[in-house]
Amino acid sequence: MIAMTSALLESALRYAELGYPVFPCAPGTKTPLTEHGFLDATTDPEQIERWWTEHQSANIGIATQGLAVIDIDGEANGWLAPEKAAELTAAPMALTPRGGSHRVFRQPAGKNWRCTEGRLATHVDTRADGGYIVAPPSVLEGDKRYQWVPGLELDEPPERLPEPPGWLVEALDGLATRSPTLAHVASGGGEANTIPKGQRNATLARLAGTMRRVGMSRTEIAAALNRVNVERCQPALPATEVERIAASVARYAPDEVATALAENHWQQMFASPADEPAEAEDPGAVPEHLLRMPGFVNAVIDYTLATAPYPEPVLAFCGALSVQALLAARKVRDEADNRTTLYILGLANSGAGKDYPRKVNQRVLLEAGLQDSLGDTFASGEGIEDRLFVNPSVLFQTDEIDGLMTKINLGKDARHEGIMNVLLKMYTSANSLYPMRVKAGKEHGIIDQPGLCIFGTAIPKHFYEALAVKMLTNGFFARMLILETGKRAQGQDAAATPLPESILKAARWWADFTPGGKHGNLSAWHPAPAAVSHTPEAVDLLRQLRSHADGQYGLAEEQDDPVGMAIWARANEKARRLALVYACSENHENPVVGESAARWAWEFVDHQTRRMLFMAGGHVSENEFDGRCKAVVATLRRWQDQHGDAWMPFWKLNRKHPWSEREHEEVRTALLNQQLIEYSETKTGGRPTKAYRLL
Repeated sequence: MIAMTSALLESALRYAELGYPVFPCAPGTKTPLTEHGFLDATTDPEQIERWWTEHQSANIGIATQGLAVIDIDGEANGWLAPEKAAELTAAPMALTPRGGSHRVFRQPAGKNWRCTEGRLATHVDTRADGGYIVAPPSVLEGDKRYQWVPGLELDEPPERLPEPPGWLVEALDGLATRSPTLAHVASGGGEANTIPKGQRNATLARLAGTMRRVGMSRTEIAAALNRVNVERCQPALPATEVERIAASVARYAPDEVATALAENHWQQMFASPADEPAEAEDPGAVPEHLLRMPGFVNAVIDYTLATAPYPEPVLAFCGALSVQALLAARKVRDEADNRTTLYILGLANSGAGKDYPRKVNQRVLLEAGLQDSLGDTFASGEGIEDRLFVNPSVLFQTDEIDGLMTKINLGKDARHEGIMNVLLKMYTSANSLYPMRVKAGKEHGIIDQPGLCIFGTAIPKHFYEALAVKMLTNGFFARMLILETGKRAQGQDAAATPLPESILKAARWWADFTPGGKHGNLSAWHPAPAAVSHTPEAVDLLRQLRSHADGQYGLAEEQDDPVGMAIWARANEKARRLALVYACSENHENPVVGESAARWAWEFVDHQTRRMLFMAGGHVSENEFDGRCKAVVATLRRWQDQHGDAWMPFWKLNRKHPWSEREHEEVRTALLNQQLIEYSETKTGGRPTKAYRLL
């Protein structure tokens, strides 16, 4: 990792020395880390040093102003005829992580080419003025690296790069004549007035519509809008919002945009007094590399997957993470006094094998002599308190946790509301005292540093529908780690295999570990957890995460988004707890929170937070009508994933949601008013043909 970090900084400095402006992108991605994206690119070595000192594993972005980079997707791209391929070998060539390539040319004098997507040829993009590329030795998706072809490295300054061959210059000129210049668009067609809050979204969308009308691509539109946003919007919109506007407008065909401009669709779609926040984007399923943790957790995962009738990586990870969290609970703390107690929820459909990881945890704790640390269902808040008073470290493993959520949501029994309150307080009391309820005729009891861990499972649809808005804002949802499985794995012949010795040895070590020098009952009731140190690199990364989470919280606060505020408020704490668990799994006898632990925790929590926000936004409803509206949007989103921009026939939608005609009309009207869907009704000889699609 250190060698890779050093190589990134050295490469960034080398590119800059040659005359190529660079800027950092988030580790493992193409997303700029700088405030203004590629517009902040520089050749200043001091600034580059500062960037890569702050973000040591950042990928390298190179602004392509004055360059002409041919971005070819796929090794067997049909556009690369042998004679063309031979002429392109004069330029530096980088292989991309997904099997494509970048060919780097210099723009001839007098040219001002722009970025294009698929206009030169299918799966062939260009990166020129107003764009950037990610350069070697950057990495995508964990371990897939950009690399220069030997002998074709970028080792010459821009002015010594070859120009494209004549046939390619002619083709690029042809594209350029069909696009207005970004400079013209960035000035608003000659105007340079400030765009105030309340007008930013609609103004940028109108500019995007103008560009789309003349055939500009999403990339070109986004580049121009970013420049307008930086130079004219007061204050500037988040970069993700600008990308959303560009993507929304680019979905229109150029010949459809004239109607949208004439009818002022942009004002309807994007304008609001306070520039409403964009809908949360779906980051997708948790990446596979985040479902791993060196040491004990990996050993439990491997055993679970090898012996389960239906091996499921997400559930195996949830189970292994929860048992490690319990083993270290009340025994270690980090330098900020965070503890390892976690609330973990694995969402999987029926028959996916939700019970097997729980059985593995039962065996691990039984073999370690910790069977008293196992709990099952939550009967009441008082029951949880009583159980923790007898044994202050407990792992509750409960299925169908959505049933509990539904009962709390209905609020017909005070016991269920009590469960919620106890779970909230137990989580925050992990490093302090938990005062128990007062019982008649008995002393007021306390639990010192309760180690309550939860490994729950549920069916995804049932869980999200069971959540209430108040659960999203009171901190309960924010305290959880929620992971969803994919399709059920292929079954295998299960074997009753003994637990590996490495698992048993680590679990028994934790069971016997008594930090702080106390012995007997005192050590069990009032522990003094061992302090786990951090490396300087880990401290730096966790501080960056805190700053990132604080920024997201501030953005949610600006947009009056209580759910975003609640979830981002817990991101820093969750990351620190997870980094501590990582260190304990990696080396139980001498845990240290290092760079790998901090980086994993950052990636995991960032993905989790964004996924939870997306799922909550699409499922959690304030009332039955809101639930119907969200159900239609979810159905149309699935249709869009499978069919692109094709219209969904109403009869298919009605099969999914067999409501009355009046109910469908009410939902449709609401979604049209919210500018979330489009609706088409075509007259025929009989009943009209109705169709829907997402905007």
